[in-house]
Amino acid sequence: MHFGTTASGVDVEKITIGAGDLTVSVLTWGAVLHDVRLKGVPYNLTRGSDDLADYAGDWCYHGGIIGPIANRIGNARIKVGGMMHELERNQDGRIHLHSGKDATHAQVWRIAAQSATSVTLALTLPDGMCGLPGHREITATYRVSATATLTLEIAGTTDADTVMNFAQHGYWNMDGTADWTGHRLQIAAEHYLPIDTDAVPTGEIADVAGSLMDLRDGPAIDSKTHVFDHNFCLNGGAGPVRDVVWLTGTSGVQMVMATDQAGMQVFDGHTVPANHDALALEAQGWPDAPNHRGFPSIKVRANDTYAQTTSWSFTA
Repeated sequence: MHFGTTASGVDVEKITIGAGDLTVSVLTWGAVLHDVRLKGVPYNLTRGSDDLADYAGDWCYHGGIIGPIANRIGNARIKVGGMMHELERNQDGRIHLHSGKDATHAQVWRIAAQSATSVTLALTLPDGMCGLPGHREITATYRVSATATLTLEIAGTTDADTVMNFAQHGYWNMDGTADWTGHRLQIAAEHYLPIDTDAVPTGEIADVAGSLMDLRDGPAIDSKTHVFDHNFCLNGGAGPVRDVVWLTGTSGVQMVMATDQAGMQVFDGHTVPANHDALALEAQGWPDAPNHRGFPSIKVRANDTYAQTTSWSFTA
């Protein structure tokens, strides 16, 4: 169905899919995950807006697929194939954040395939777009399966060496409340990446033990004590899809995230308009990876394929 029209006159569609106890709506704008409804729960589990203008403004990262590089590149430049590529400095005039103004979350994707339970969206990134080499073809398939599981598969191809690190930037609140305080958050990670004052990783890979970043046992969290804008280094690194995050509201509604990615960025929402109303949980490669030799690489060779699978399962 028609959702809205961009400032440049491009129509944006909303596609609704479902199976079992779960119904999901996705926008062609930014491949945004707009609405997630679990049977018996009277509110949206993800944060979305019904006004397209919000997604081009203060809600620009809500629910979209961020790429080709999610998160931050500290010096706003990347060397690929021996050549340095200057990137947009859209954070404080120095940092490259979420691939800049032309990123995938700010584009209208094409509907490539659709059924009652799934939708595949497609996007072309020409050579040089977002400051990076390669003609890139990107697809994102959202699929709902019974009883209440949403799976996202992202794939990318390139005709030149480049970098890719996509992330689905959904914000989550299992209680439908104005603050995520009281949720229990469990992450299967024994290490995390400390950050500097620009929220860029320092390069240290720190042990979570003895810190507020130790979420291995699923403690209750609150927005006054816990400050999150960090990557958690998931146990096992990149590999098979496995359960890595458990988010449980005081209502008893629980979401389990599974992914094949090496990292999970957790952001507490302190800079968004509805302060601390939901947690962003972003499966991805480690941020600022090209600037740290010890971080897993995000390079994709010419004619190779980038692939990511992440799923969310819900119970009440």
